[in-house]
Amino acid sequence: MKTILVTGAAGFIGFHTAQALAKRGDRVVGLDNFNGYYSPALKRKRALILKEKGIEVVETDLNDHATLRALFETYPFTDVLNLAAQAGVRYARKNPQAYLSSNIDGFLSLLEILRHYPEVKLTYASSSSVYGRNEKIPFSVDDPTDQPANLYAATKKANELMAYSYHHLYGTRMTGLRFFTVYGPWGRPDMAYYSFAEAILSGKPIHLFNEGKMQRDFTYIDDVVRGTIAAIDYPGSYELFNLGNNRPVELLEFVSILEKLLGREAVKVFEGPSAGEVETTYADITSSCEKLGYAPSTNLEEGLAHFVSWYQGEKQCTPI
Repeated sequence: MKTILVTGAAGFIGFHTAQALAKRGDRVVGLDNFNGYYSPALKRKRALILKEKGIEVVETDLNDHATLRALFETYPFTDVLNLAAQAGVRYARKNPQAYLSSNIDGFLSLLEILRHYPEVKLTYASSSSVYGRNEKIPFSVDDPTDQPANLYAATKKANELMAYSYHHLYGTRMTGLRFFTVYGPWGRPDMAYYSFAEAILSGKPIHLFNEGKMQRDFTYIDDVVRGTIAAIDYPGSYELFNLGNNRPVELLEFVSILEKLLGREAVKVFEGPSAGEVETTYADITSSCEKLGYAPSTNLEEGLAHFVSWYQGEKQCTPI
């Protein structure tokens, strides 16, 4: 049995992964600052479910170094899964300071703690955004990632560099995960699948950038959770992995599937390119399959059906 600190535990991926770790018998302690980037009420609901399943979620920030240190003195952690971050590509243009505070300062605070606990392994979230303006597809972990298209991507690339430097200096074992457009029940309201569903059901227009011709490698949450847990268990000293579906889908096709599931047609507004957004994301998962046993099995139609079922049920209960 492992004892695992999950940061960002009330977030989308953290919520699902913490439950899966506890279900297999690990002791899980969560951490989250419940920030207001999207509805804290949704995060509170996730945290309540975690509490009901015996998973404590400590409300604090990674930059609260004293509380972080106290957690490590209290619990015999074997692993840390760092999912805490300021997410979102477009929001980085509105509030860049939030990305530096959370993704850079917060990550550094965690690394500084971990250097005193060299036996504790770190598994941390990176992003497909690090591939930036890379024109070679599918994206391989061996591809250059030195042309970020937005500040969020730059902070995630910085995380990878910071992690490697601390691994080199202090010997901490680390595994970085580049997530590709994760979706599913209990997801983030700022993501397209969630906001589009809201707009379609309320008759509001959805805005499709690049004339709807953008492609995304949509990856269902259950597949990502399995890949993340395999990464936690991975015995390597330092490695990066792609966790994607290896099947990019054009945005117009994605909207068509959502329309069918919701039984309504979207009011579409076609826009030009969006600054900071890349046209295509496409994961090469060869290494993840070989070393982690990663095998995504949920297609977009099935995954969106699960999301829509949850979303409609959740809205009937209590609006988020």
